[in-house]
Amino acid sequence: MTIRTAMIGFGMSGKVFHTPFLADNPDYSLDAIVTGNPERAALATQLHPTARVVPTTEELFAGAADLDLVVIGTPPSTHLALADAALDAGLHVVVDKPFVPTVANGEALLAKARAANRVLTVFQNRRWDSDFLTVRRLLAEGALGEVVLLESRFDSWKPAGLRSWKGTATIAEGGGLLADLGPHLIDQALQLFGPAVEVYGETARHSEPREAEADDDAFVSLLHASGVRSRLSMNIVTGLPAPRFRVLGTAATFESWGMDPQERQLDAGMTPSDPAYGIREEEEWGTLGTPEASRCVRPERGAYGEFYRLLAAALTHGGPLPVDPEDALAAMRIIEQVHARGR
Repeated sequence: MTIRTAMIGFGMSGKVFHTPFLADNPDYSLDAIVTGNPERAALATQLHPTARVVPTTEELFAGAADLDLVVIGTPPSTHLALADAALDAGLHVVVDKPFVPTVANGEALLAKARAANRVLTVFQNRRWDSDFLTVRRLLAEGALGEVVLLESRFDSWKPAGLRSWKGTATIAEGGGLLADLGPHLIDQALQLFGPAVEVYGETARHSEPREAEADDDAFVSLLHASGVRSRLSMNIVTGLPAPRFRVLGTAATFESWGMDPQERQLDAGMTPSDPAYGIREEEEWGTLGTPEASRCVRPERGAYGEFYRLLAAALTHGGPLPVDPEDALAAMRIIEQVHARGR
């Protein structure tokens, strides 16, 4: 069975994070791409000449009988309506993170998907980051001893502010850095150390206009039921780097620097089947050690394509979803707690 798929949106999300894997995986056919932007439509046609490029979702859903799956890679304020329409059309749905602007929205969508016997999942691709997979491996090996603290960061240098809708959308529309990057960092922490029993957070805005709701600096502290503390930070005013991951254990500390290479590789046109895809340069390897001794750690290969491999197995053979949408709701509940505290 080939999974007939449509991509809604062809900005960074559709062009970089979704269509390369749909085109590369023989379990899928990329049948349609929706974009109303003429330049993006031309690029979509150039990169995926066998896909039908249409300007509106109305036109797409009119032909829903010829599709099995819709991937939604548009701004988060549109996710609820588009996922709702896709389910009404009888289609399975992948929604890019952030899932939807509110937990209540997500719960309603999940209930609708269950009632329709349709698959609904959320694209948490950073579960397959090279450094995250390396941390998971070190934990499984017991190389860190008993872990007491995770520090995890997504920092950047964008003092002029977030681009496009990310810097202007309200919290209710899914705007701001906490809504954009928080789902990644929070999901990774929950995957590593389990549910949170205490949540503390702070948000701020440093770029103009200062009165806008969208934050560009956020900090979240989680105390997991396992006893581990996670300190998660994200901002756009980091001129000099800090460790991407820093994991403190009773036997050793692990540090890694720099971002997973997959996004930049895909954005540069590398295909997921390229032998170099997902591999970090040796100078980007992390370090495991104590004051007495340390060593470089060969990282796991990044593997965003695993999401679509697992999704195909779920759709065709009833395997587990690559991301349980309830996990996305767990991260959203934490984000809502942080936003509520700041009001």
